[in-house]
Amino acid sequence: MKLHELSDNAGAAKKQKRVARGPGSGKGKTAGRGIKGQKSRSGVAIGGYEGGQMPLYRRLPKRGFNKPNQKHYAVVNLGLIQKFIDAGKLDAKTEITGDVLVASGLVRRVLDGVRVLAKGEITSAVTLNVAGASAAAIEAVSKAGGTLKVAAVAAATE
Repeated sequence: MKLHELSDNAGAAKKQKRVARGPGSGKGKTAGRGIKGQKSRSGVAIGGYEGGQMPLYRRLPKRGFNKPNQKHYAVVNLGLIQKFIDAGKLDAKTEITGDVLVASGLVRRVLDGVRVLAKGEITSAVTLNVAGASAAAIEAVSKAGGTLKVAAVAAATE
């Protein structure tokens, strides 16, 4: 192979549209900007600039609040836990913790802990030890003959 034999794949490099280069180009004269008006001229700053007047986005009050120390839980549904047990990815006889759920691939990362919700059905008697759970999930696990322990999250001491 020689240097002059090298070429891009077909369609890999698209040629740039050359505007205002005569009537034969299809984008001559006004270069696709139409006739007159603010948008046809150069130096247009329409998005938010109001000619020196205080812009609308700065006139309106700020709303809402983002809690700086909020907790983010990895959410798991009971139906998914049962599905992984049936597939053999989780062992119902051992205690299921956040680390076990990550190892099985059910949860990508633990974050501030795992929270179990009651969507779906669980039929296996499992022992779950997680950071949080809904009341319906605790009831569903106990109805199936298992236990669901919610580990108390240690309060940050300052």
